[in-house]
Amino acid sequence: TTCSPPGVLEHTSTRFSKSCLKNVFSVILLFIYLLLMAVAIFLVYQTIADFREKLKHPVMSVSYKEVPTYDAPGIALFPGKAELLTCKHHFYDYIPPLVNPGQPGEIECLTETVNYTAPFTNETKKHAIIVEGPRDVKKRELVFMQFHLNETDQDFSAIDYLLFNSFQEFLSSPNKSEFMKVCESSYSSWKFSGGFRTWVKMSLVKTKEEDSRETVEFRQEISVVNYIERRTKAEGDQLFFVVFEWKDPFIQEVQDIVTANPWNMIALLCGVFLALFKAADFAKLSVKWMIKIRKRHLKRRSQILNHIS
Repeated sequence: TTCSPPGVLEHTSTRFSKSCLKNVFSVILLFIYLLLMAVAIFLVYQTIADFREKLKHPVMSVSYKEVPTYDAPGIALFPGKAELLTCKHHFYDYIPPLVNPGQPGEIECLTETVNYTAPFTNETKKHAIIVEGPRDVKKRELVFMQFHLNETDQDFSAIDYLLFNSFQEFLSSPNKSEFMKVCESSYSSWKFSGGFRTWVKMSLVKTKEEDSRETVEFRQEISVVNYIERRTKAEGDQLFFVVFEWKDPFIQEVQDIVTANPWNMIALLCGVFLALFKAADFAKLSVKWMIKIRKRHLKRRSQILNHIS
């Protein structure tokens, strides 16, 4: 039996410990890069999910546009049995004292009467008075109207009205009845009661839809003041007073904005995929290097054993 010298054994043990340490270190690096790859894949998934969520839920953007004058809106009134006595334009929030209230007076406003069928019930006939609304917001233009209802068998009396975007569009419409049917189905209606002066301050909201269509909505601030009756009136007699005015010279513009930026997402995905390819390449080289080191170690071990033998 032959024994190897002590120096050979020590040298072999040192080489084995170094190669073992390198293998352990390579395995640790491989697991680290696999972990980084898992994190990168999770980031890709999360980025795509966030992008899709932002596309589904855009952020509402509100801006205000100042205008010196408005397009005159259309004021559609449904008086029923009530009669329009006076209609005048005034400025700077001043309304002169009433002269002969309850008696027919001057109608200085541009008005039109329309008869049409209600849009939701074909059997209901409707009668509307269309009045041109105020324009000049800088001079605080207002429209003051007075209605008179002689007798009523109802417990409560009120006049319905609605506002639409442009009185000029109504005048230029070839079919005014159909125009009013569309307006009634598109805009909300309100009421003002008898025995009061109802002051309506209007503001305009334009909303841009996803398909680039623009819708118009009127918002109102309404204040009501009691009318002090000084006439000798018959039983059931009722007066209605209403004022229409622009609240301020600002049109509110609303649109949905998608905050998801596709370029940011593309840049992030490119970086993540580049890191994935680098990690995969490093993992492949590490595995090859580990296999090579393993083969070299086995070869050396075999040579040492043969030498010992």
